[in-house]
Amino acid sequence: MTLPYRKKLIEVGLPLVAINAESAREKSIRHGHPSTLHLWWARRPLAACRAVLFASLVDDPDSDPQYRKADGSVDEDAAGIKRADLFNLIEELVMWENSNNEEVIRSARAEIARCVASRLIETGKLDKKKVLGDGVTSNDLVLHGHCSPRPMGVDKKAGRIRFAFNVNMLPPAVVVNAFLAQYAPPVLDPFAGGGSIPLEAQRLGLRAYASDLNPVAVLINKALIEIPPKFAGRPPVNPASKAAVVPEGNVRTSKKGQQRLIEHDWPGATGLAEDVRYYGQWMRDEAEKRIGHLYPKVEVTPEMAHDRPDLLGYVGQHLTVIAWLWARTVVCPNPACSAKTPIAKTFELSGKLGNEAHVEPVVVPHSREVQFRVARGREAPRPGNVNRRGADCLICRTSIPLEHIRDEAVAGSMGQTMMAIVAEGHRNRVYLNPTNAQMDAAVAAEAIDHWTPTTTLPEQALGFRVQRYGMLTHASLFSRRQLVALSTFADLVRTLVSEQRPVELATKDDASAVATYLAFAVSKAANYWSSLCSWYVGKEIMVSTFGLPTLSMVWDFAEANPFSDSSGNWMLGVDQAASGVENLFPTVILGSVSQVDATQHPMSFDGKPLISTDPPYYDNIGYANLSDFFYVWLRRCLGDSYPMVFSTVLTPKDRELIAEPGRFGNDRELAVEHFERGSTEAFTRFRAGADPSIPMTVFYAFKQQETAESDDNQDQSVVSSGWEKMLASLITSGCSIQGTWPIRTEQSGGLREAKRNALASSIVLVCRPRPDNASLATRKEFITALRHELPDALRNLQRGNIAPVDLAQAAIGPGMAVFTRYAKVLESNGSTMTVRTALGLINQTLDEVLAEQEGEFDSDTRWALAWFEQFGMNEGAFGDAETLSKAKNTAVNGLVEAGIVQARSGKVRLIRRDDLPEDWSPATDRRLTVWEVTQHLIRTLDQQGETGAAELVQQLGGVAETARDLAYRLYNTCERKKWADEALAYNGLVIVWPELTKLAQAARYAQPATQAELF
Repeated sequence: MTLPYRKKLIEVGLPLVAINAESAREKSIRHGHPSTLHLWWARRPLAACRAVLFASLVDDPDSDPQYRKADGSVDEDAAGIKRADLFNLIEELVMWENSNNEEVIRSARAEIARCVASRLIETGKLDKKKVLGDGVTSNDLVLHGHCSPRPMGVDKKAGRIRFAFNVNMLPPAVVVNAFLAQYAPPVLDPFAGGGSIPLEAQRLGLRAYASDLNPVAVLINKALIEIPPKFAGRPPVNPASKAAVVPEGNVRTSKKGQQRLIEHDWPGATGLAEDVRYYGQWMRDEAEKRIGHLYPKVEVTPEMAHDRPDLLGYVGQHLTVIAWLWARTVVCPNPACSAKTPIAKTFELSGKLGNEAHVEPVVVPHSREVQFRVARGREAPRPGNVNRRGADCLICRTSIPLEHIRDEAVAGSMGQTMMAIVAEGHRNRVYLNPTNAQMDAAVAAEAIDHWTPTTTLPEQALGFRVQRYGMLTHASLFSRRQLVALSTFADLVRTLVSEQRPVELATKDDASAVATYLAFAVSKAANYWSSLCSWYVGKEIMVSTFGLPTLSMVWDFAEANPFSDSSGNWMLGVDQAASGVENLFPTVILGSVSQVDATQHPMSFDGKPLISTDPPYYDNIGYANLSDFFYVWLRRCLGDSYPMVFSTVLTPKDRELIAEPGRFGNDRELAVEHFERGSTEAFTRFRAGADPSIPMTVFYAFKQQETAESDDNQDQSVVSSGWEKMLASLITSGCSIQGTWPIRTEQSGGLREAKRNALASSIVLVCRPRPDNASLATRKEFITALRHELPDALRNLQRGNIAPVDLAQAAIGPGMAVFTRYAKVLESNGSTMTVRTALGLINQTLDEVLAEQEGEFDSDTRWALAWFEQFGMNEGAFGDAETLSKAKNTAVNGLVEAGIVQARSGKVRLIRRDDLPEDWSPATDRRLTVWEVTQHLIRTLDQQGETGAAELVQQLGGVAETARDLAYRLYNTCERKKWADEALAYNGLVIVWPELTKLAQAARYAQPATQAELF
């Protein structure tokens, strides 16, 4: 007998508010975050990946045999409590601070092991009495693998109750870890990219397999999951680590490293991280010996301080330069001028309060030359002289068309001139005029022989804007001095893996590992040392090449000093690489990384894998072409260490799964066809090779949108082409979509900031294999099934506290579950229903279901809802109000008495929240309505925060839950009416609802019990 599959938690519910808040917060975390190892575009948040993997492996309590009654039915109370426990665990699991929290990670691993063991026992693949180690049996994992969250109080910063976990009740960690390594399904991400998913699989104790066609992505994943476990617990090998006492003044060993040298404690890959720091500093010292003369300090002379009082304290000092600021130059097209004029987008240097500075272009008389002078103070600088249409000559004021600038650049006539020098001051940045010595140092680089990449940029590609300005090779993206610096550091990385490497790097594995992370520092350097970098005047720091996934022209660029101690220096990349390794969760589970085309993946593993992946995003990002920027330098550094990975001159392009028209003769249809065909081939392979008992999860970015008519010519709706194509590929490959969860990363801050009405950054699709014998359905049958199943599914989503802003997207999941259970849905004319039509019908049914929920509201609230939909918070005629009141079985005077409306001079309007009475109390309200309760809850939340709103929730009892339901309905109305500000209020109330109920419950328990409560 074939046992029915168990629904996983991710198919039923997720604590999206906490996941989204932590995913958004992650974007501001830099130090120690694995993403700082190497740039990758649209990398998924670790918090989201961790939550998705965990929820894909643990059973939803309704499907867990431990939560069944004797008659086989679900014990809904017990299952509900368990689901809340799992949600609480996820809320802690996704927090950045808990990334390496042993109690939280152990609890998550034990829950996964419990569910895996339970299913294996149920299917007869594991003996429940089998001793796994330390006297623990398989059945012990099932009985004792439950997390035990206990509330620890309210975290005001996070805006919610925090939980701790008693791991003493869990099976021993060593047993759980060994069980997961042997019995849990391996995790495969066949589009591994930035490595978030494989890394989180490894954190959860699972075997992680990562593959990607792109060699840069392959190397990133090796650095995250393949190399660190090999060095787990190993001390560093560098000379400083071998000294019994740390040498005084040693700058090559971090403070943490010095402490570990004393304690001989090197958890995880911290020893490797210390070697990366040591040899990174060695590289800096060696590079400075070779090319330090190209980066001289700047002497502040008395002449410089003559009209600059701020420089008086620096006279006679030699200041380290942070950056040189340059402007491009072109020949003026005016025949009477023909001078080389600088072009700059801005002449501002610093907008920082108290350190404001800008440059003033000064035309030298009779020489037709422009020089720059630094000016201090709050006086507004003159605006830049270039825009999208062209530039203005600074000498003769002639307009210079953009085409002329491009022609000059393509002809090789575009030059550059120094505008200012940024130096390290005592406590601030010091801005100085260009000097001859500094300009001569930059020119001196031209006499130095060095390696230069000879590869060319694509003629046209997604995100590329520089070819029109004569930048046709990767070398042309850098100044000569930048090329010398990068090639010098790259050659030093090569030294570390050569026969002349330091003797302490005895094995090739040691040398290759250290060199890999230092090659990433070279990548970081390339990102900050190109002529496409700019100077951020607000924070007075360097802005890297890839602020966005584009290569775009920068008119006034900033050139960083590798040997400074400030923004853009070499050691910044070294420290980020070392910190990224140092902060990885200690593990000995080896990851496996391979370079594979996903459409040809062999899918050969020890056990069928759980597949979770983040495929390329249609036509948003050209990963391969963009990553060539780094590939040319990584290949120079590590070509001998990874000959197979770097076997091609540039990254593979032809099989990349994006819709890139430039690869198909600018034929967009062919590009889209390539994307669809390749995606379908890949998902077909995944469906066949994945573990059928576990849903496949697919992250998809939902940013590109276009307005399009549905196939039914119904109301216009927002449809994402990439989203539609992805759904179609999954369906064609034989997948049934069980859920769609919006993961948002655009918020900033905690749960209060989650009120923002942000579009989802990505959608997680939850998929199961569709049976090969799936039946056909007619359009009528599909709509009937939708109307039958969507109400319960919607109620489950609301019970799980899905944010109103996410409800429509999440409701696509159960809607698509109906659509994709059929082999195909036939239209009345016999044609196959398209995905776009199905999405339109799902949204239409959602509106109908939300409207039907009005039956749960009192008659006054139903009147207010209908009035709000027609008039909003504006006035309407008394006669209209009276007519509507009869239809809703109420009266206008009763509505006034209820405190819902104001009626005067023949006009009626809803009472605004600002006008609600301050002394209102539900206990004394003679005509309590859900509408009024909802508005008071929102006002209290805004004025008194979660604590005040929770007190009101406690007073309201069961009425509060109905108010939350009304918030969903009102949000839906506001969204359709484009009432954004009002929509935020209802979205915000629902988002904080779990915390309000927890706070209300805590307050209820804290109150002294009355006699009635005792008995």
